[in-house]
Amino acid sequence: MVPGGPVMVEGPVRIEMPDGAVVESDRFLVAICACKRSKTFPLCDTSHRRRARTTE
Repeated sequence: MVPGGPVMVEGPVRIEMPDGAVVESDRFLVAICACKRSKTFPLCDTSHRRRARTTE
């Protein structure tokens, strides 16, 4: 894991969100967003490289 970057996991993955929505990826390696700045959260779109971190 790279500090401030995504968590890389072997795919395929199925993620159930708190609201019941399901996100799936059939890729062999999946980047899971750890900073919550991704427009495709919970999947990483590399927004952590461009957008400033906000306090939560």
